[in-house]
Amino acid sequence: MELKRVVVTGLGAITPLGNDVASTWEAAKNGVSGAGPITHFDASKFKTQFACEVKGYNPDDHFDRRKVRQLDLYAQYALIAARQAVADSGLEDVADLDKNRVGVIVAAGIGGLHTFEEEAGYYAVNQDKGPKYNPFFIPKMIADIASGHISMEYGYHGPNYGVVSACASSNNAIIDAFNLIRLGKADAIVTGGAEAAIYPAGVGGFNSMHALSTRNESPATASRPFSKSRDGFVMGEGSAVLVLEELEHALARGAKIYAEVAGGGMSADAHHLTATHPDGLGAMLAMTNALEDAGMKPEDIDYINVHGTSTPVGDISEVKAIVNVFGDQAHKLNISSTKSMTGHLLGATGALEAMFSIMAVRDDIVPPTINHEEGDEDEEIDYSLNFTFNKAQERPVRAALSNAFGFGGHNATVIVKKYGK
Repeated sequence: MELKRVVVTGLGAITPLGNDVASTWEAAKNGVSGAGPITHFDASKFKTQFACEVKGYNPDDHFDRRKVRQLDLYAQYALIAARQAVADSGLEDVADLDKNRVGVIVAAGIGGLHTFEEEAGYYAVNQDKGPKYNPFFIPKMIADIASGHISMEYGYHGPNYGVVSACASSNNAIIDAFNLIRLGKADAIVTGGAEAAIYPAGVGGFNSMHALSTRNESPATASRPFSKSRDGFVMGEGSAVLVLEELEHALARGAKIYAEVAGGGMSADAHHLTATHPDGLGAMLAMTNALEDAGMKPEDIDYINVHGTSTPVGDISEVKAIVNVFGDQAHKLNISSTKSMTGHLLGATGALEAMFSIMAVRDDIVPPTINHEEGDEDEEIDYSLNFTFNKAQERPVRAALSNAFGFGGHNATVIVKKYGK
């Protein structure tokens, strides 16, 4: 069976850097930090009091009040990004679109954490009154519901589900969408991820694991991947959504094409509940599998958007994995962690970083890893690699590889490349 080719025809985003793709990409190219004091709740008693929140967001600008009551914030973000992506793709304008062959696969690592926290808190305070829950509690909370809402809004009857693999979730969603299309099971799939966990349970839970940066005096410089002084990740929120489409279907309707999806690879560390394998064995396997799936060699890749969370162990293991997979080519790559600007969007992070990789391929610009200072080098990291520190770099980007790794040892790698006939 000959596999079909898959291209990206639409993008949408609402992120800590901007409420659409254009503003998010512009801020990323310019090295802007999205971090600041937490506004979603009073964090004054928490070890970490800052995060990368979406700015200037009002749900009433996007949904009627009835709809807002049905949607956790993570699902609101997903719907907004999906609307942008579908509009950008032009699928709305296709009069004879076969909606039975258009699917939705949108991931979340956690889902409706705020909804769960509110409902659990209500019961804890009102136990003497007996159980009384919001009828929207379950359908607001569950991690698959964003896909359901998107399909209902557009009447898409194709494959529809959510993916949960912690911080690898949306890369897994993209790989699933890619495989379904190239196997001929769908003509187009709306895919990506969304997350909104900057609430007490999210911040407190990660604080208890010592996973978050506590650089409260300087939020904008707190996410500093590959720097010796890194002390944990910065939480982010938002959504990024891609429209993936079978090439001939896209060409037949004259769609614009951002890039081609070349391949995807997955693996498990099978090592630790939360920590990556110290030698990056799972990351190595995911990248190797992605290259094999794409029919590409290490020298075909020009840019890696790394997972690069700014955690002491994770950054080191990923660098080891890159050096082992890419060999001499590793020193010819540009590498960057856009989490230095966006923070870590958990289940949405893969989709956002796939979007940055697509834009890098389209524009031949590599966004930077910000917040690195001279003299802040970790002896376990090879600084002869080009981490694109502090300033974006222009260079030909024929293909980009994007990594996402999650608690539980989940690893997922996506490769995108310039579209060529």
